[in-house]
Amino acid sequence: MALVFTKMHGLGNDFVVIDATRRPFHPTPAQARRIADRRYGAGCDQIAVIERASAPGADFEYRVYNMDGSESGMSGNGARCVARFLRDQGLSRGPVIRLRTRTALVELHPLDDGQVRVNMGTPRFEPATLPFTAAAEAPRYTLTLDDGAPLEIGAVSMGNPHAVIEVPDTGSAPVAAIGAALQRHPAFPQSVNVGFLQVCSPSSARLRVYERGAGETLACGSGACGAMAVGRRWGRLGERVDMELRGGTLRLEWPGGDAALWMTGPAQTVYRGEMEWDESERGEATWEKQA
Repeated sequence: MALVFTKMHGLGNDFVVIDATRRPFHPTPAQARRIADRRYGAGCDQIAVIERASAPGADFEYRVYNMDGSESGMSGNGARCVARFLRDQGLSRGPVIRLRTRTALVELHPLDDGQVRVNMGTPRFEPATLPFTAAAEAPRYTLTLDDGAPLEIGAVSMGNPHAVIEVPDTGSAPVAAIGAALQRHPAFPQSVNVGFLQVCSPSSARLRVYERGAGETLACGSGACGAMAVGRRWGRLGERVDMELRGGTLRLEWPGGDAALWMTGPAQTVYRGEMEWDESERGEATWEKQA
């Protein structure tokens, strides 16, 4: 048996995209880890599984699995890749694609230049939406890490949880150490994505993200949106921001309040392939380069 997949990326944040619109595909955590393994599998940060919509209001549904086998509620870069896949495969021809995830309904506008403009919805700051155990909503929170050091953060949900830390220089930020410490902090019972934000000007910022279930990635679309929303709330960023990540730049727009936050960025196909899929074996990946 062969598992057919398409390898894609959004600013280096890479995905194995699987079309389950004709045949259901529900990987176990162990199977998801096998697919994502960069030595024994296809290799990716996350797996995006596309399904037919099961309820009105969406054109398709998609599920996101992290490389550690856990399931995520949302991925901004993944949503752009799914939109590009649906358009390239002729599965959607309209100007707008509506995707439903476990936690959000996302509206995507594929553009002629290969970019995808995404309505990421309204940022949610209520602690319960992340979830986050803070007693009341606030622009800033102070948490105590394992070593007793205090850390000031912002917190927001973009369909998945984000903690944002402002740093003077993303290049020297202790991303892995603090990211891991926050992800196991009891204030985040379902863990959290951790963004390290460097504000360069009201319209320009840099960001590194330590993601749940994946570690640091080259880019995180929902993380960029979360950092922009927190930066706006702090009065540090304006309505339009170019967010530079390690893999490239996203254009973000949010006037604030109950308005939707819009993200524009690229999505690219790398190759299509087939992975040997034997339930009794670990399996290894084989593929053919796309012409």
